[in-house]
Amino acid sequence: MLNFGLLKPLALGFVMGCLLLTGAGRTQAAESDDPIKIVLNDWSSQLVTAYIAGGMFERKGYNVEYIQADAMAQFAGLETGDLHIQVEIWPTTQWDRFMSAVDSGNVLNLGKSGVNAREEWWYPSYMTEQCPGLPDWRALLEPDCAKAFSNVETAPKGRYLGGPVSWEGFDEERVEALGLPFEVIHAGSDIAMIGEIQSAYKRKAPILAWLWVPHWWPTEMEGEFIEFPDYEPECYQNPGWGTNTQKAYDCGKPFGILHKAAWAGGASVWPSAYEAFENLSIDDATAAKFFYAGEIEAKEPKDVAEAWLNANEAVWSAWWQ
Repeated sequence: MLNFGLLKPLALGFVMGCLLLTGAGRTQAAESDDPIKIVLNDWSSQLVTAYIAGGMFERKGYNVEYIQADAMAQFAGLETGDLHIQVEIWPTTQWDRFMSAVDSGNVLNLGKSGVNAREEWWYPSYMTEQCPGLPDWRALLEPDCAKAFSNVETAPKGRYLGGPVSWEGFDEERVEALGLPFEVIHAGSDIAMIGEIQSAYKRKAPILAWLWVPHWWPTEMEGEFIEFPDYEPECYQNPGWGTNTQKAYDCGKPFGILHKAAWAGGASVWPSAYEAFENLSIDDATAAKFFYAGEIEAKEPKDVAEAWLNANEAVWSAWWQ
């Protein structure tokens, strides 16, 4: 059932009124012809899950629009109501922005998506021969280790392949705070980044890059995440925290379970859809399959979502109960 504690009093009053009028716990048809605007980001699991949410809305008679949005700038749109539904909030990079939007009263935290996430610097196992101190982050401080990860553009510094700039992640700040002899190079997209990692892995070439789980890569590539000092909120907020008392970000990235977000005003417009969205849950294995289908099998995210909806009607139908 919808977590009423997440709603503002006005929205709560409207929903309670709907319950009294219908006597059935929720309305049986779309409450409004206004389109539900669903955010599309630029990575496979988010796109597929967004089309799953939109597909189940459409099958219940709702109008749906899909809107491409930057992973960080989207929060402004969710606050103003220009965007309504976001299926993946990553605690690794988006949590502070998300909490700020929730604190504004204009965005709802509609709970966990069911997917456990970690994002961090990753290297293939064959690189331990050239940098034997790994996965301890302090191994990266050694000149020979940095050289092992370098290329002609960054030498003598090592090369770290980061995600698209819009993902943030504070990697430049982490490099500076920890004194790492590395240069951050940003990929243009997640597909370009994964392609470069795959190519390097096949050739056993040096690569140190941003990777995350859930994902398909653990089934095809052997490697490990760098073990940075454990993240604590103080690390990002207080320069005096940690090994470098002059700079923030001298730690690894946070990790945890993905969450779902929604424009608060939509709870009074589409209460049944919001209830179903709150119930939506995707596990790690399913999310990894979404990545694989999009990035290895080159399937369109909407086609992957449609196939999942067709094969799992009992699952998503239960979200409306």
